[in-house]
Amino acid sequence: MPRVIKIFDTTLRDGEQSPGASLNITEKLAIAHQLAVLNVDIMEAGFPISSPEDFEAVRRIAREVEGPIICGLARTLPEDIEACWEAVKDNPHPRIHTFIGTSPVHMEKKLHKSPSEVVEMAVSAVQLAREWCEDVEFSPEDAMRTDWDFLAEIVEATIAAGATRSAMPLPGK
Repeated sequence: MPRVIKIFDTTLRDGEQSPGASLNITEKLAIAHQLAVLNVDIMEAGFPISSPEDFEAVRRIAREVEGPIICGLARTLPEDIEACWEAVKDNPHPRIHTFIGTSPVHMEKKLHKSPSEVVEMAVSAVQLAREWCEDVEFSPEDAMRTDWDFLAEIVEATIAAGATRSAMPLPGK
């Protein structure tokens, strides 16, 4: 069976994490249309809960850009997932991408949660997202510093909860 490589472009979300980089809705739409012309398979259009402007940009991209799967990013919080769904739902191929920190430093310092609480949050997020959307991706944030056994546990738990995709680094890579 031949390998299939899919291009998952995060320019519209990750690109704005660079110092001084900020795009308005018109600029994001123009980039999104060009990415579609380039036949990008999946486009992570933004982080809808982050601002009304980002929500509207993701919503318009989902409605106006034809071809790619349009994906929004959401933390494992119910309000994030709902906002993400509202933003991407009008696309023929919507995806919700939810994530949570899984490294000891993220769990302790950022989330103030135990590993079991983090697994519970991830599973609940995937289950909620699946109530609205058939295509749900889960990502462990800071996975490279995460214990491999815990990483396997949380990915397996989210797949069992209904995640259709998981973004996870390979050991030793």
